[in-house]
Amino acid sequence: MILLAGIMLWYFNTNKPEIDPEEITTEQIIDSGKIETQKTSTKTPVLENDSLQQIEYQNKLGAFALSAMNGAEGTSVIQNNLVKLTIDNRGGQIIEALIKNYKTHDSLPLYMIKDNNSSFNINFGTTDNRILNTKELFFEPVLTKNGDNSVLSMKLKVSESQFLEYRYEMKPKKYMVDFSIRSQGLSNVINSANPINLDWSLKGFRHEKSIRTENTMYTEYYYKSENDVDYFKADKEDNVNDLAWVAYKQHFFTSNLLTDTPFNSATISATDLVKDEQIDTVFTKKFELKTPLVLTAGELNYNMKWFYGPSDYNLLKKYEGTDLEETADLGWGIFGFLNRTVFYPVFNFLQGYLSNFGLIIILMTIVVRLIMSPLVYKSYLSSAKMKVIRPELTALNEKFPGKENAMKRQQETMAIQRKAGVSMMSGCIPALLQMPVFFALFKFFPTNLALRQESFLWAPDLSSYDTIFTLPFTIPFYGNHVSLFPILASVAIFFYMKMNQSQQANMQAPTQEGMPDMGKMMKYMIYLSPIMMLFFFNNYASSLSLYYFVSNLLTIAIMLVIKHYVIDEDKIHAQIEENKKRPEKAKSKFRQRIDSAMKQAQEQQAQQKKK
Repeated sequence: MILLAGIMLWYFNTNKPEIDPEEITTEQIIDSGKIETQKTSTKTPVLENDSLQQIEYQNKLGAFALSAMNGAEGTSVIQNNLVKLTIDNRGGQIIEALIKNYKTHDSLPLYMIKDNNSSFNINFGTTDNRILNTKELFFEPVLTKNGDNSVLSMKLKVSESQFLEYRYEMKPKKYMVDFSIRSQGLSNVINSANPINLDWSLKGFRHEKSIRTENTMYTEYYYKSENDVDYFKADKEDNVNDLAWVAYKQHFFTSNLLTDTPFNSATISATDLVKDEQIDTVFTKKFELKTPLVLTAGELNYNMKWFYGPSDYNLLKKYEGTDLEETADLGWGIFGFLNRTVFYPVFNFLQGYLSNFGLIIILMTIVVRLIMSPLVYKSYLSSAKMKVIRPELTALNEKFPGKENAMKRQQETMAIQRKAGVSMMSGCIPALLQMPVFFALFKFFPTNLALRQESFLWAPDLSSYDTIFTLPFTIPFYGNHVSLFPILASVAIFFYMKMNQSQQANMQAPTQEGMPDMGKMMKYMIYLSPIMMLFFFNNYASSLSLYYFVSNLLTIAIMLVIKHYVIDEDKIHAQIEENKKRPEKAKSKFRQRIDSAMKQAQEQQAQQKKK
């Protein structure tokens, strides 16, 4: 090995390529503070004085041959404290987009664009019957400053007064980069009879630990078309009109292109590149945008914006009028409303005072459970009332046995409940009202950027699953690792359902003939639900499992307090007896229609029995 290393050192030192100083080009770097130039040893592919090649370029590129002959390989960099963009002279396009203050799950720099995973091209025809692609042509870079902003002008020249320009302008402390496409003096060069097509494609790099969570659940193609934001996941192509922006959204990070002049029509598509979630992969999905550009007075003139940065709701909602915050995926309808108006404000408030995100989740859980505690009390109160009248319902079953008396039994049951002031819905409604909270938080925690790579106890990243043991094999639907937070949450939900069983038994009327035994079904659910949760949440964000664990513990505590210190069954019994003595209220029209329908059904049943 020492001998081999010596031979390699000798070889590289004695075979260094000779570099002509005239062949050295420059990589120009500009940031929000200064412009500097660095030399590179990249050689231009163009021969300047070879007449044969000049003729070849002239035949191939026509009016744009000048840009090829004078073009040089090289890159220009504009950057601020948040993002760094590297733009290639060839094609004038971004070949590297680095988000500075974030790392991948394996602690590598987080690139949205690198190693040719992205392509930006304008395809157009010329008046001398040539079809050209900007990605193959050389642009001339000019770096300047506009106040505190960094400006990079990339020009594809026919002459000094005739050119196609890409203009990038980056502000300090902003992820959004102004980008414009305009032409000057090309009305007699670009053939308006041919379509001018803009194509932008990107293969999304994998950034997170769980490829299943990142790719399958939260990597999506978002777009705003006809003033409406929509999205789809993968393996789909769609044609849209009046397109204002597209967002290649990858769980916590997004690559966006916005235009001030909406594209009249466009074809958008996403393709899933993950063939097996168990195999390590580089890319998740391939995103594509194809749209024709329109000439104005024979020239191109589009003002656009690039956004390479985090898909953070708090950040994106600052771009008013764009609706970019909808790419943060907070859920639809009531679920998104709760996240925007309740949970994010509470989370942001707590974040202003605490730096430990595990404690923030616990405090947020306490706040949520305290707000929901009146619903728990209401449900328990209904359970206690049903427990008091349960003996009467049991006696009713004995008085009207058999299937032939089912309708009569039901009528008498409802009459007893009505006289006692007990409603089955009073127990169901509190449970239903808690469901939107459950589903809203199901979206809130896994998509909250603030939790990404934040540790708590044994979990190194609250936005991904925790691992206490790695299995030498993969269990279907479970994975190849053991997460502790889902186990704790499953144990907590088991004891919660065990306690809740007696409450549910009180809420149920005695089992009637021909009806399923809900008590037995509840017993099965006591064991089935924790197992389902264990499998389901093993690959989910540990923050979500932490929330459900703490939430179930608090619910158990609240139930115990209500049962032993708040609910007085003797008082409830006395109140029910008092209710029975009161004259029955006049039936509502809805109640009358139900009674009438039941009466008709009972009469039909009696006639069938006689026949």
